[in-house]
Amino acid sequence: MDNRNKCAGCYRQFNKMEHLVEHMRISYHSNHEPLCAICHKHCRSFESLREHLIGPLPKAECERIFKDRGCDICLNVFSSRHALLHHRDKCHFSRRNNGYRMGIQDELRMDNTRGKVVSLACKMVGGGSDGSLDLCARVCLIDENENILFHTYVKPSLPVTNYRYETTGIRPEYLRDATPVRQVGRKIQDYLCNGEPIWQIRSRTGKARILVGHGLEHDLKCLEFEYPEFLIRDTAKYPPLMKTSKLSNSLKYLTKAYLGYDIQNGVQDPYEDCVAAMRLYKRMRAQDHRVESYPLASDQQNRNNFASWRQAELERMSPERMLDMSRSDYYCWCLDSK
Repeated sequence: MDNRNKCAGCYRQFNKMEHLVEHMRISYHSNHEPLCAICHKHCRSFESLREHLIGPLPKAECERIFKDRGCDICLNVFSSRHALLHHRDKCHFSRRNNGYRMGIQDELRMDNTRGKVVSLACKMVGGGSDGSLDLCARVCLIDENENILFHTYVKPSLPVTNYRYETTGIRPEYLRDATPVRQVGRKIQDYLCNGEPIWQIRSRTGKARILVGHGLEHDLKCLEFEYPEFLIRDTAKYPPLMKTSKLSNSLKYLTKAYLGYDIQNGVQDPYEDCVAAMRLYKRMRAQDHRVESYPLASDQQNRNNFASWRQAELERMSPERMLDMSRSDYYCWCLDSK
């Protein structure tokens, strides 16, 4: 089989060049994908990279080197075991407690001194006849340094039929005089917009803040407010953090796999979830990827890279050239630091 028909990204082999071109058209390989530090294979997610290194059927040479000098948290490979041991002290996080488990705190101010990025998490009680309807009863917002900006109990707009005490720790008296959910949602939305009318927010570079969390679509729905999609960083929907089946991982799993500690044992604290989501975001943002002027396949300059009318030209290209012009179909969080 002709090696010229081999993808330079994932190393998949094809019978014909036209099949490789079609693969490149739909794979969206880019330098923003997780990369094996040993053989340089491009993987769609860190779960796929983990399987390549230490899964049921790993690549033998990569497995051997990784077991000797690889970090099972960040999946990087180091020059020596000594370098790996030095790295592990910085790579493994520890669980952090907030000290405000039952208190109310409000540090929301319309200014830029508390940073551009905030993390949000909610805890839900149950509504409806069977208690299965999620109602927000507690919310927490933190800054990049894991300081609490806002923490309060929330009075749902519907009657609570199941307080889910075993996991929420919430009792009826905590919500009796709590702030109504719509008021809480408006307060958080105003803080996130940071003085910009929400309908005028058009750019990532404005005053509006980046919102980090896990399952934010659900949280924002329960808090009854909206926020621009391009300012949301959701660890449940970020492709490199998803399963190989393209389904979401739980925050509990992501925290254990990529931060090295356990959360959500017993009564759950929204502050703990905020911290885990923020740490995952900052770890993804710190990825060192090559800077490109137009990094997205959806950018106007890249829309014809693999156009069907270029088929004959593409079939004459080398796999390496096609990989070089291929772009990502998702916004890499490393771009927030550029």
